[in-house]
Amino acid sequence: MTKVGRATGWAAALLAALVVGGTPTPVAASEARGATSPGLTSCPEPARVNVFREGGVPLLDWRENLEFDGHGTLWVSHITGHRVEGYAPDGTLKASFPLNGPGGIRRGPDGFMYVNYGVNPLTSALGGGIARFDPAAANPRPETFVTGLSGINGLAVDAAGNFYVSRELATGIVKIRPDGTKDEAWTRAAAVFGSNGLEVVGDQLYASVITSTSSPVVSIPLADPAARRTVTELSPNPFDAKVLDDLTTFGGDLVVASFRDGELVRVDPETGRSCVLATGLRMPCSVRVPRGFGDHDPLRELFVTEASGRIVRVTVG
Repeated sequence: MTKVGRATGWAAALLAALVVGGTPTPVAASEARGATSPGLTSCPEPARVNVFREGGVPLLDWRENLEFDGHGTLWVSHITGHRVEGYAPDGTLKASFPLNGPGGIRRGPDGFMYVNYGVNPLTSALGGGIARFDPAAANPRPETFVTGLSGINGLAVDAAGNFYVSRELATGIVKIRPDGTKDEAWTRAAAVFGSNGLEVVGDQLYASVITSTSSPVVSIPLADPAARRTVTELSPNPFDAKVLDDLTTFGGDLVVASFRDGELVRVDPETGRSCVLATGLRMPCSVRVPRGFGDHDPLRELFVTEASGRIVRVTVG
């Protein structure tokens, strides 16, 4: 186990899961709507879990994050394999290139894909930052966009091309301007400790917090980050902390992954009302809606990466 001061990204999630109560027991897809965590009930709509890509050895085959480029490819950060993978809608691996400890990955408004690197603490001494690549290239290759970032994990991009980077063991969500410079004043005002997943919806940045035993989701106004508010706290009992990971927007709600409990939790961003959308996942890390990905339906489907190495598809309704 690495020192806590260096335990970032996937290692922080693993450490938190072990401290709180261990990793979830795998459950078959047919059993994916079993018991939910205390304080939350199952969502009314049924959800089915199907495997898109099988995993390998859990934790050693860790797929950390994912994003769709809108043109038929699903890009996945394989954090322990130190590579980024591109998948076709039928599950075929169509592209792959090396990158040190890739984490959060998002499509920018310029059409390029951006991905955090140096997230794996075993290689974080090599430095961290944000890389970018052209998903339409015949052989995509990363180029450095931002350097000098440490302890990073999640990533979000707004419509103006600003980047937001989460830090699990630090206070403040890092804002990077489109030219690659840091907005230090914004970062200081966004004084959230232990942020993990990030998602921009309109004029709000939503963040899940992995280090708090109350499992909060917070909303941060892009124009006034100091005016943040807590949308909900998903763990009324501190011994049932969910170890929240990435989150996305889906049907007007938020869907956040619970690494510890193997759940997807649906949250109304206005009222905070929450329910468990799917259970039985194996250490889910990231969740995204399939956009421009063959026949996959963005109104009914969610894709999830897991620390088990699997990529799964959740169909709602």
